Parts: sequence; C-alpha cells; structure tokens
Amino acid sequence: MPLLENGRLVADAWTTLDAESPLPATGAVIVPLSRLEEGLARAPGEKLGVVIPQDAEIDTLRTVLPRLSLVAVTFPIFRDGRAFSQARALREHLHFTGEIRATGKPLPDQYEFLLRCGVSTVDLPPGSDPEVWAHAHTRFRTAYQPSVLGERAEGATLRRVL
Repeated sequence: MPLLENGRLVADAWTTLDAESPLPATGAVIVPLSRLEEGLARAPGEKLGVVIPQDAEIDTLRTVLPRLSLVAVTFPIFRDGRAFSQARALREHLHFTGEIRATGKPLPDQYEFLLRCGVSTVDLPPGSDPEVWAHAHTRFRTAYQPSVLGERAEGATLRRVL
C-alpha cells in the first residue's frame, strides 16, 4: 500500500508480517503484538516495529520501546479514534521518538489531526487517492488543540495540565 509522510508518497522500507509469516533474521520488519517477543529475539541492530490493536494498553510497551523503531496504530473503522490517543500517549507520556504509523482505515479529513497527535506516516487504505491526502495536509492551518509537535495553538484554548 502507498505510504504517506508529510503529505508526500514515500517508499516503504519495512516488511509487515502476519501471525504466520516466517521472521527473517535481517531487515526492517513489523510484527503483530502477539509476535513481539519473537521479534525482540532478533539481533539488537535490526530494525523492529510492532502493530498494536486499538485496544492495547500502550504502557505495556514501555520497557521495549528503546528496541522499537516503529509502532503502528490501527484504525479498524473511521469512527474508532483510540489510535489517536495511543499515538499521543506514545509521544507525550512514553517519549517515543521513532516512527508512528497509522494503519487501517483512517480518513483524509483526519490527516492533520493524526500528525498533531504524533503520527509520522500513514499507510493509505486501498483505493485512496494520494492527491486527496496531500490536499488534506495543506487544508487546515489553524488549530485550537495543543500538539505534540511543539506548535503553538492559535485562538482561544484551554491549556491542559498533565
């Protein structure tokens, strides 16, 4: 599937494995959460990512985050927004600096909010028009919510105390 970063299509250097695929000894791989321990057994220098379901507790990744280069959050349907909270928690509370990838069925209208929550890349759903997503990246310039990007919110806003 096409991969979008900062409104542009980019090459995907990662291989996403399912629960049955053999785990290669080398190369950047993304494993399901159920196979994370197996992925962690690879050589420490190999890039490892994990796909987490929308009902996963982010705090369970706390001890392994230093070994992860990528965490993929899942949007199974457009109205399930738990992945927004997961991405934000990864950045704000666990201070994850690696790639956060949105997978599943996010909508172009959600793109700017995905970025403001800490998502780095979006695995575009099948049938998506990359031009629509690129336009969504430039469509909104004013935001009232605080961002994990360190941007200043414009307009009247209530500051959150964490």
